[in-house]
Amino acid sequence: MSNAYAGKILRINLTTGSITTEALPVEKARAFLGGRGLGGRMLAEEIPAGIDPLSEANKIFFITGPLTGTSAPTSGRYMVVTKSPLNNTIASSNSGGFWGAELKFAGYDMVIVEGKAAQPVYIYIKDDQVEIRPADKYWGKLVSETTDGLLAEAGDD
Repeated sequence: MSNAYAGKILRINLTTGSITTEALPVEKARAFLGGRGLGGRMLAEEIPAGIDPLSEANKIFFITGPLTGTSAPTSGRYMVVTKSPLNNTIASSNSGGFWGAELKFAGYDMVIVEGKAAQPVYIYIKDDQVEIRPADKYWGKLVSETTDGLLAEAGDD
């Protein structure tokens, strides 16, 4: 795999609790360059046009780009792509910071979250260790309280 891609997709099904990895389709990643391009393509392939965006049939894609985690300017970005409940079409947003680079350093180019958990959960990723963990104790808390609690629980800021 080239430096631009880690080569793996992490797929997490919250309904079944399954966590699997699959190979990144590199030719598709090159043809639909960047998180928005690849995310849009994957959304079109995996989500039927008529589904309710708020149903468990919708999926959410967290995608790094080929420059994520490199020394290139603004390379700390990643995209989040899903079907929007606002307009029933593609929704994409990007964010910066450490998360995108850390995902790439853990060995993944993309995380696909599908299904619906029976209880509040969060996803823990540390290299090859991926877990769906209970989040009941964070339900209803302020963002700052949740962030502090998750950081303390992970033991890694």
